[in-house]
Amino acid sequence: MTEPGSIGGRPLTPAPGSPVPELLIARMHPHARRLFWSALVLIATAAAVGWFTGNPPVPWLTDLMLWLAGAIIVVLLVLVPYVIWSTRRVTITTRRVIVADGLFSRRRRELSHARGYTVSLRRGPLQRLWGSGTLTLSNGVEPPLHLTDVPHARLVHEVLVDQVEVNQILAHRDQQAGTTGPLI
Repeated sequence: MTEPGSIGGRPLTPAPGSPVPELLIARMHPHARRLFWSALVLIATAAAVGWFTGNPPVPWLTDLMLWLAGAIIVVLLVLVPYVIWSTRRVTITTRRVIVADGLFSRRRRELSHARGYTVSLRRGPLQRLWGSGTLTLSNGVEPPLHLTDVPHARLVHEVLVDQVEVNQILAHRDQQAGTTGPLI
């Protein structure tokens, strides 16, 4: 039995029962617009500390106190939001969706394309402006998986729908061929 050639730019499908490698499709963080206010605070703090160094507005304020206050503001309002933003990551492969977050204790959730799930896209006015959105993946058994502020949300939605379709076709074909899954 021969497999059809590539249609529409899709890769060739493997022969039934042959091992299918898991390939990385996308790895992303939530949209970076969440860091907008942190960037403004960083710029304003740097400007204020630079302006008032050597010329404090009140006589009891020393340069050391000014720099210490600036450092505390930067740590709390710039570094902490950046670390929180950077610890959440969504990975899409040819077999599954993996959501990992957390700094000291990692939480990880996976959803297999072969099991099938519904993908819904919700976009608010600001999300539409920036091209992001919230994707909800639900397979009806487990609690839904919410991917908030996904950049390029419409493209990611299309990719996930395509991956579910392709994986279910491959799983059905392998089942019809008499195998229960890929041989590894």
